[in-house]
Amino acid sequence: MNETSTPPHTPQIRLYQQWLADQRGLHFDNYDALWRWSTTDLDAFWQSIWDYFDVCSPTPHTAVLERNVMPGARWFPGARVNYAQQVLRHVQPAHDAGFMAIVSRNEKGHHTEMSWPELRRQVASLALHLQAQGVQPGDRVAAYLPNIPEAMVAFLATVSVGGVWSICAPDMGTHAVLDRFRQIEPVVLIACDGVTYGARDFDRLAVVAELRAALPTVRHVVLHTNLAADDAQAADQALQAAAPCTAFADATARMDTAVAQFEPLWLPFDHPLWIVYSSGTTGLPKPIVHGHGGTTIVALALKILHNDIGCSYEPNSWGERYHWYSSTGWVMWNAQAGGLLGGTTCVIYDGNPGGSKDKPDWTTLWRFAAEQGVTFFGAGAAFFANCFKAGVDLSTCGDLSNVRALGTTGSPLSEDAQNWGTEQFRKVWAKDDRFTAGPPQGESAPSGGSGPREAGERGGDIWWCNITGGTDFAGAFIGGNRELPQTPGRMQCRLMGCAVEAWNEQGQPVSDEVGELVCTQPIPSMPLYFVGDTDNKRLLGSYFDTYPAGQGRKPGGGDLGPEAGAVWRHGDWLRVHPDGSCVIYGRSDATINRHGLRMGTSELYSAVEALPEVMDSMVVDLEYLGRESYMPLFVVLRDGVTLDDAVRARITDSIRTALSPRFVPNDVFQVAEIPRTLSGKKQELPIKKLLLGQPLEKVINKEAMANPGCLDWYVDFAVRRPAA
Repeated sequence: MNETSTPPHTPQIRLYQQWLADQRGLHFDNYDALWRWSTTDLDAFWQSIWDYFDVCSPTPHTAVLERNVMPGARWFPGARVNYAQQVLRHVQPAHDAGFMAIVSRNEKGHHTEMSWPELRRQVASLALHLQAQGVQPGDRVAAYLPNIPEAMVAFLATVSVGGVWSICAPDMGTHAVLDRFRQIEPVVLIACDGVTYGARDFDRLAVVAELRAALPTVRHVVLHTNLAADDAQAADQALQAAAPCTAFADATARMDTAVAQFEPLWLPFDHPLWIVYSSGTTGLPKPIVHGHGGTTIVALALKILHNDIGCSYEPNSWGERYHWYSSTGWVMWNAQAGGLLGGTTCVIYDGNPGGSKDKPDWTTLWRFAAEQGVTFFGAGAAFFANCFKAGVDLSTCGDLSNVRALGTTGSPLSEDAQNWGTEQFRKVWAKDDRFTAGPPQGESAPSGGSGPREAGERGGDIWWCNITGGTDFAGAFIGGNRELPQTPGRMQCRLMGCAVEAWNEQGQPVSDEVGELVCTQPIPSMPLYFVGDTDNKRLLGSYFDTYPAGQGRKPGGGDLGPEAGAVWRHGDWLRVHPDGSCVIYGRSDATINRHGLRMGTSELYSAVEALPEVMDSMVVDLEYLGRESYMPLFVVLRDGVTLDDAVRARITDSIRTALSPRFVPNDVFQVAEIPRTLSGKKQELPIKKLLLGQPLEKVINKEAMANPGCLDWYVDFAVRRPAA
């Protein structure tokens, strides 16, 4: 049987429910009943996840949830785990079945396939190298790498010895990277010489030198010659330019008894795993720390049960190949790496999914997926929207009949984009006589039948696994369930273990109304802490200071005392429909969300206001309910300066260089004033609401403003602004 011949038959969430019935005597009439159990009996639910996935620990845990308080919940005390242990347990059975661990390609067509034993060998070799450099449990290792197998190897090697991993994408400028890495004080930097994107090579050796000079705690550098991968002379020159450093190829080349006998360290359940960054509207990016155990157990539940991504060597999901397009600057890179936790082959692509600027090609990823027999194809919602707008015809992209699920996140997916993809896969499957056609146009997919079926069964539409959650807790709150009906433009359900509600302004849960997304019970992968946040002030201010402590904290509904802490407010607008399906309407705060990558407005202001021409600035991101993100930047210029093409170019170049090309605004407008509160705060959220069509009197209190006279310009702009 070849690797991609058989799509899964029984949904993973159905297998889990069968196990609950057999092993726990638990039966549920419908998904809502299952969800309510999972969010009220937290101990029983999370213990079932531990047991179902056979999470290993050499020592027993003394409780599941020892202390139910937010923040500060303590999970599985006494247990010892390691993320890398969970990955490497699959080496032998996956290899015996003939499956790869990682399949990779870049824009230049450089294709590699890494076996599970080779993954283990390279991880062990690099782990021993890091230990030889003095890396101890708790030390931070920073990476400046693209989405390539070497990044996954470096991650697993780091965490296997107890190091704390943190990665930034090489399309980020020096300023943005240093804003992150300076806070965490890394002892090792693992970097690359450059990247290729949009058919252009970008040398990053100068950035590596700047990072090294600005990070005094770094005592060792490992350099991967990514641009010079096929040119030994160029590789030597890159290594000489970055000296002193160790070549990544040398650090992963070891093959000896120590490598063969290497085992990841057993670490406390809440030992730090990685540091990711989610930016608010003020200050530096938040360096969020997640733990080994919480991240592992939540990833297994999300990836396998809700995303229905099975183990490649298990008969029910034989040949599973998981692809989610991402850069290493997005938490979906972490999610892609998480496929290895379940013994799944990860299929990754490094480069521009839309081809080059001169020759746009939105079939690139689809052709790659067809060639590699991908079974689960994920990308940001913006990717599918671009394919729809470009008129991509998937029937011309090769054999995509193995794709049985499409995953999206990053921003709301529009009905139009989802309908486009559904219709495309009706055509794809119509060409393959293994599958019957989908239901006629206008009919909904049958419940429990939203994936391809063998000939002879009534086929269903492609299953869309639309999820939302994020960097903040390395998981998802809302997502998919292959057993439920799907409605274009909606996510199917709130996920098991996630006590998510929509709250009105009075802090009361509402149904079928738009409200603040809150989570009223802890989840194991919620942050342990922020680096440098000794009194938890930033953590509390980011998620827990909106509603009074104790309000809504009783499992199943109701209040507890203030000692129980507060609910988690995520910063999204949410509507929960009566059938349990959900819609995210965009951010309820002023954070920028560009194609799934979030950036604090303060970072953009630092780049823009560093220019001598710019006196003040304000940016708003008008992404809302599946509309394409439209981000205008308003600038106050120095007296005598006019916003001409040259000034506009300097502004956009500054953003592109300091942050990333992803955060270049759609338009720049010169204004007389930026609206501010009496305390001087920029009024981003009220202006965002105004530009999304809400009346001025409902979004802003003029009496609380320092300069209410400036509002007339923004009201007029809201009427005449370019269509999103």
